Amino acid sequence: MNRAIPTSPAALLLRARQVGRTYAGRAVLRGVSFELKAGERLALIGPSGSGKTTLLNCLGGVDRPDEGSIELGGIALETLTGDQLAEVRRHRLGTIFQFFHLLPTLTAAENVELPLQLIGVAASERAARVARLLERVQVNHRADALPAQLSGGEMQRVAIARALAHQPELLLADEPTGNLDSKNGANILKLLRELSDETGTALVLVTHSPAAAAICHREIELRDGEIVAQRTLSPA
Repeated sequence: MNRAIPTSPAALLLRARQVGRTYAGRAVLRGVSFELKAGERLALIGPSGSGKTTLLNCLGGVDRPDEGSIELGGIALETLTGDQLAEVRRHRLGTIFQFFHLLPTLTAAENVELPLQLIGVAASERAARVARLLERVQVNHRADALPAQLSGGEMQRVAIARALAHQPELLLADEPTGNLDSKNGANILKLLRELSDETGTALVLVTHSPAAAAICHREIELRDGEIVAQRTLSPA
C-alpha cells in the first residue's frame, strides 16, 4: 500500500444535493443531501427498499438521479457522458459487492490486476502492486487459484484487493459481509477499516449490520427514500 493518507483529511470529497430517483412512477430517493470528507467512512442503513443501493449506484455513476446533483472531487457526475463516467469509475472509485463478482475464468491475481490493465498501468508496476495487495489482504498464497477454488472469505479479500488496486479515492461497498459467516464477516470489516485508515480511502458502506456500521465515522438512516436520521459514531 503506497498511497499516502491525504494531508488534509477534512477536505470535501463527495457532495450529494437534493438527489431524487424515480422508477415506474415510484420515488425511490427523495431529496437526499449529505457530504463526505476524504478518508471518512459512512454507513448507509435502513430497511430493505429504503433506497440504500439505489443511492450507492448513483454515487458510483452506475445510475443517474432524476433530480439534484452528485459531485465527486468537485465534478458533477450528472454532467458527464457515459464514457466520462466510466473513466471516473476506473480511476477514482472502487466497488465491493456482497457476492464478490470475481471473473470466474481469471485467477485471484488476474482479477486484482484487471483494473490496472484497463487504465494502462505498466506490467512491472501491475505485478508489484498485485503482489503487495494480495499479501496485505493475506491471500498471496492463493494468487493462482480460480474463484471457484476459494472460500467466501478469500473471495471477498480478493475483491477488496481488486477494488483498491487502482488506488481510488472512494470505496463503495454494498453489503460486503452479507454472504459471509460471522467470523469471516468480522475479519472483512476489520480489514476494511484498517485499509481505509492506511490508504486514506473514503468508504460508503451499505449495510443492515450494526457491527458493519460500527467501523464507520457516521451513519445515515434512510426510510422510503428519505434521510430520517444522521449519527456520529466512534469506529469500533
